Amino acid sequence: MKKTSIKDIARLSGVSVATVSRVINNNGRFSEETRQKVLQVIEETGYQMNFSAKSLRMNKSFSVGILVPDISNHFFADVVQKIEEILFEKGYSTIICNTARNFEKEQAYLKMLESKTVDGLIVISGADEFGLHLNDTEKATPYICIDREPKERDKTIFISSNHYQGAFEATEELLQNGVKTPVIVMHKRISSSSKERLKGFRDALKKNSIFEENILKLDLQAEDSGVRIEQYFKQHTEVDGVFAINDSIAMELLLALPRIGKQVPEDVKIVGFDDTPQARISHPTLSSVRQNSDLLAELAVENLLEIMNNPAFPKGLEKIVPVELVIRASSRM
Repeated sequence: MKKTSIKDIARLSGVSVATVSRVINNNGRFSEETRQKVLQVIEETGYQMNFSAKSLRMNKSFSVGILVPDISNHFFADVVQKIEEILFEKGYSTIICNTARNFEKEQAYLKMLESKTVDGLIVISGADEFGLHLNDTEKATPYICIDREPKERDKTIFISSNHYQGAFEATEELLQNGVKTPVIVMHKRISSSSKERLKGFRDALKKNSIFEENILKLDLQAEDSGVRIEQYFKQHTEVDGVFAINDSIAMELLLALPRIGKQVPEDVKIVGFDDTPQARISHPTLSSVRQNSDLLAELAVENLLEIMNNPAFPKGLEKIVPVELVIRASSRM
């Protein structure tokens, strides 16, 4: 059976071969009507592009690497899935690398991605600022950072949720509902997003004339994280509100506090961050800050493709996405 060629697609669509090529590569001018006509013929004929030949011809791999610090984290997994879906629709495959917040593992993945000549890279969160430490920085892979400060702002675009806004509003929610002595509970490791959340917490305290801050740092990977929570609240009986830097920590609090006779929200009010599915079914249900993962994914892909396809595209930009505080039972009586 004869394979359908791009010339056949052009003939059946009633357009030129060049137009078919522009539609396939999503590059250049063509009307939406023409695009739909060409795509319909491609679907009807079962036409398949030879990506190997196409990659050689265009000097592109049509693949994008994604560095993610913890794929088991609901927010990270949600963003990665949405990025992958958008890239797939645009003809790109993805290589997802779970770094486990390990610098050596991240560097090994970067070298692997470089060897596979990925066209671009999306870096999601992480403990430190991100910078490429590869051999040829002049030919370094174009990249976008989500929630992770790039070391060289002039070489990329930084996309982030408004972590400061979310933390500020979460803390205000606690204070406006009677909390007198709030604590922020966070990871021991520091990231770009956690720094902004801590800053939002502190500024909300200052606005409300509270000048003594309480900070509890946990390692959720440690088996004694629940015990540490219990010990802290036994020693700090005055604490009556918690801003948990993410919902995983908030869930630990919901489990640990009743074990020492503290009820939520009667004795301790809690607000989390990320609005994971568990927040809607926990007992009590958890107030939490919701990030716009759809918009983060769209902006990341849109800007990465711009940088990849247009070297003159302006970099050094920062795009901040608003968040939304979702109120549930854990922060109000």
